[in-house]
Amino acid sequence: MRESNIKRNEIIAIILARSGSKSIKHKNLKKLKDRPLISWAIEACRKSKMIKKIFFCTDSIRYGKIAKKYGAHEVIIRPKILSLDSTPDLKTLKFAIKKIKDKGENPSIIAHIRPTTPFRKIKVFDNAIKKFLKSKKASSLRTVHEMPETAYKSYEIDPKKKKLKTLKNLKIDIEMTNFPRQEFTKTYSANGLIDIYRTEIILKKNKLLGKNPTYYITNFTHEIDSLDQLRYLKYLSKNRKIIS
Repeated sequence: MRESNIKRNEIIAIILARSGSKSIKHKNLKKLKDRPLISWAIEACRKSKMIKKIFFCTDSIRYGKIAKKYGAHEVIIRPKILSLDSTPDLKTLKFAIKKIKDKGENPSIIAHIRPTTPFRKIKVFDNAIKKFLKSKKASSLRTVHEMPETAYKSYEIDPKKKKLKTLKNLKIDIEMTNFPRQEFTKTYSANGLIDIYRTEIILKKNKLLGKNPTYYITNFTHEIDSLDQLRYLKYLSKNRKIIS
């Protein structure tokens, strides 16, 4: 299906949520405003004008039942081998896409939605999809926000020599990290608000981003990977809508 012919509500959303998180036990079920994180990811998709159907992919029957309760259309149970800490998204998404095809759907584009980025503005969510659909050359899209401190001023630690060094691929002298940040190009961090991929690239090229990934810049977006981040987002949610 050519992008120009894809209607605004024909995008398939895939929410990945495994049960074995190590940083926070059952992280995807932790609650904001008395609801599990996975429910907010589902709500964002349901309020979107661009999403046709929501597939929830998990290794847990319990998680699947909760997802259905909050409005996921279909649940895909994946094997434990695809739910390890070391399992890349590529393998899990490839598995999910094949199962979706088995169910009679044939998406050319999917939106990957992460429960651990709960605060979403639907207008931003949908505009990111629209930007991708208008692009003729983009192989994928990721939402990003500007990093508070440029990556050019970051360090790696050499544990053997017990010293700091600049990031491996930047190839800059370490003294340059003392320069004012205005001297450097802005750098951006992927924030998980939404990732958009072409299924053909995933299935045939075995890649997610492809050769021409594009971007949609958002305001700083909070993610949950630690208990401190979870506590802070619970604090923010007292006076702020999670989906707006």
